[in-house]
This record gives sequence, structure tokens and C-alpha cells, in this order.
Amino acid sequence: MASAITVTQLEGLDLLHRGKVRDVYAVDEDSILLVATDRLSAFDCILPTPIPDKGKILTAISEFWFRKLERVFPNHLITTDIDKMPTPIPQHSELRGRSMLVKRTDVFPVECVVRGYLEGSGWKDYQATRSVCGHSLPTGLKQCDRLLDPIFTPSTKAVSGHDENITGLEFVKVLGKEVAAELKSASLELYRTAAEYALSQGIIIADTKFEFGRDRDGNILLVDEALTPDSSRFWDASKYEPGHAQPSFDKQFVREYLEALDWDKTPPAPPLPDDVAAATRDRYIEAFKVLTGTDPVL
Repeated sequence: MASAITVTQLEGLDLLHRGKVRDVYAVDEDSILLVATDRLSAFDCILPTPIPDKGKILTAISEFWFRKLERVFPNHLITTDIDKMPTPIPQHSELRGRSMLVKRTDVFPVECVVRGYLEGSGWKDYQATRSVCGHSLPTGLKQCDRLLDPIFTPSTKAVSGHDENITGLEFVKVLGKEVAAELKSASLELYRTAAEYALSQGIIIADTKFEFGRDRDGNILLVDEALTPDSSRFWDASKYEPGHAQPSFDKQFVREYLEALDWDKTPPAPPLPDDVAAATRDRYIEAFKVLTGTDPVL
């Protein structure tokens, strides 16, 4: 197993932003480089324990979905092959397998969340109000129940701290009526298409979040990552049983470990035991294998 990469410093490239997981570098006026590190975040906090190869798995899954879903909605991916990227990127061998050259966009300051099942903050909201982000739901639903139709529940995109759910009216206020309608429609269609395929492979995509941006030509594109274990809940369809938390292929395993600790979900986050880190890595690899039918190149 390769050692984990938690931070990158690339000579010859200007760092634009260091996010929870990705380091973003300027390439030219039309493109940027997204480098997926092995950092892991939970409850919007970066954990001190990295997950080796996680960045490579996230990149491979995102590339898979970008290629598969480009007929549904255009995205920002140019290439993941560093040998096809501009100088000096190819000379940085540590980038191989964990980097995407993408079109530069102005990213909309919202996260487009789609929920197909009742779990997480949606389940907590439902227990308290019988609704989720303004969507009234039938009484008597159980934890992890499948919703009759997927619901769109946007949130703010916080630079630091926790994202917060917003109403449909607030979403329109931020983006304007036309853009808000396009992002909502695209999010629901992307989710439905991906969920149908994933289910055929044995994975339930319970929920996910998308991000969008506008390129220099005015086109709206799907950006950031796509349907990864970091941005989605992946459940084993063969073990699905409403009424309790589901066996997952995502970082919910880590969230559940952290929930059991005496930690108030503010930095600094506690370290993960070796067995929890190893099990998390195994879940990410298994998610890729089940979705694609191939082994990731690590």
C-alpha cells in the first residue's frame, strides 16, 4: 500500500485553493488542476488520519461518472491522464491517478443535494417535522425508507464550517429563476440516471450532492466530483432493510465511529484507529469495483 498524500506542493504551479480534500492549481486561463489528496473530512472537519489511495479512488469514480453521464449534462472534465496535461504537470509523478485537468468555471455558491431515501439530516428533520427541507412527506416512514420520488434539497456552500439547508425560494434568490430551475432539473435527472445504473450493479445511491459552474463561454457545467463515496451515500442493495442504518460503501462508517465519541464536531477532529482507517479504504475500493466491474489502479 502506498503512503498517503495529505498535501501537495507543486513547483511551477500556483495554488488557488486548498479544500477539505482537493488542492486546486491554476494551469491557464481556461483550465485548472484538481488534485484529490488522501485527506478525509467528516462533519465538515478534516480528520488528522488520512486514508491511503483515497484520492485515486475518488478520481477514478468521478471520471467514471463524468464519462457515463455526459450525455445527461455536460461536465468540466478534460482529462485524468497527466501525460496529456500541460507542462510542468507531467513531471510530478505523485499526481498520477489522483488528478483531473478541468475547465475553469465560476462555481455557483450552492450545493445541489438530491435525496432518494430518508437518512442523515433528512431523517432527523422528518422525525421532528414530518418534512425534509420544506418537502412534506407521508406519516409513518421509517429510517432509510425509499421516497416515492427523489427530492431536491439544496444547501449553502460554506467556505468553512457547516453547510446549511436552504429552501427552494432561497435557492432561487441566490441564483435567479432560470439558473435555479436548470440546476434543479439537471440534479434530479443526473441522480435518477446514476441511481438506476448503480442499482443494476447492486448499489443503492441513497443521496448525493452536485456542484455546478459557468465556463468562460457561459455554459453551465457539472463540476467538482461526481457521485463518489465522499459526496454520496452508497448502500449494499442486497442487504437493504428499512428501519435502521444501512451497511454502506462510503464514509458513513467513519461518521458512525465519530458519533460514538465524546466530540462536539468542531476542530480539531480526533484521529481514527488503524482498523477504522483500513476498513474505510476497503469500502471505497469495493464501491469502485462494484460500480465499474473493474479493480482501481492504485
